[in-house]
Amino acid sequence: MAKQEPIELEAEVTQALPNAMFRLKLDSGHEVIGHISGKVRKNFIKIVPGDRVKVHMTPYDTSKARIVYRQKGPTV
Repeated sequence: MAKQEPIELEAEVTQALPNAMFRLKLDSGHEVIGHISGKVRKNFIKIVPGDRVKVHMTPYDTSKARIVYRQKGPTV
């Protein structure tokens, strides 16, 4: 059985939680918990509520996501 590719979605950060975790609202309207990927953490990229982010989700557990990119520019 082959490993499945992650699902890439966009979301908005709604709340900062402890341990580099965030509550995210996906564009589809669902709420998930997201944590910062190692590359984002290594480069000290700050994420605050209101930011737009790209997330990867596994098809096996759709209640959690990994934040892989913070969108540039102001949020509207």
